[in-house]
Amino acid sequence: MDNERGLIFHIIHGSFVDGYGVRTTVFLKGCHLRCIWCCNPEGQQGHPEIKLTPSECDGCGRCVPICPTNAIQLAPKPGDDKLKIDRELCTNCGKCIDVCYTGALSYFGRYITVDELFNIVKKDEQFYRASGGGVTIGGGEPTFQPRFTYSLLRKCKENYIHTAVDTCGYTLASEGLKVLEEADLLLFDLKGIDPKEHLKNTGVSNEPILSNLKRLDAMGKAIIIRVPIIPGYTDSAQNIKSTAEFLSRLKSVERVDLLALTVFPPRSSLRTT
Repeated sequence: MDNERGLIFHIIHGSFVDGYGVRTTVFLKGCHLRCIWCCNPEGQQGHPEIKLTPSECDGCGRCVPICPTNAIQLAPKPGDDKLKIDRELCTNCGKCIDVCYTGALSYFGRYITVDELFNIVKKDEQFYRASGGGVTIGGGEPTFQPRFTYSLLRKCKENYIHTAVDTCGYTLASEGLKVLEEADLLLFDLKGIDPKEHLKNTGVSNEPILSNLKRLDAMGKAIIIRVPIIPGYTDSAQNIKSTAEFLSRLKSVERVDLLALTVFPPRSSLRTT
């Protein structure tokens, strides 16, 4: 289990917003949902992807002819980013990375073993102990890589480190449910109650999500509900009322956090244009 490999794309040390106390948050790659407002789109795909950092690109053009699918183009006019990648054509083969001498092109997402990752998060142990914090696993979606996530949770708990999982709750597999049951704390994202709206906004049914939440609540799991308030999508009076009515029937919810939409500047990591 300690040699189980997983795909991560980011680690944040010293987080105060991903559970109780000071926490180290690990972001896993891969998600079942495709939320319209996703704030971590680079975490959606379950494989490494080509990362472009425009500020590092000098426009040499060496990557253009080497691309087997013609996914890379130089900007047609001054003032634009020097390079453009068509994500529909890109196969993430990495040939462009091999010829990029400035480092503007690299892989987004790296494989790591449970032992390697635990050795990283364990370095912050003194902060966990002093603040009542611990390790939070997010993404992406942790249940997308259930065996890796479960192994990391077990490793932390064997070393008396508090664990939290930030989840959308969408899993149909027993391995995914096992992950949610193993965590000390669940940060459960509730993106909508109306089934049609949920399907339109996220690409999946919310039936298994609500079912899993009720099951975990009945088990007495510590749960913090996170409700994204997205203008035009989840901020209707009806959705807020339906969400409140649903949550009022649960017994193990410790609190409900309303999450405002965060507007980021254009991302360099996975830009299509």
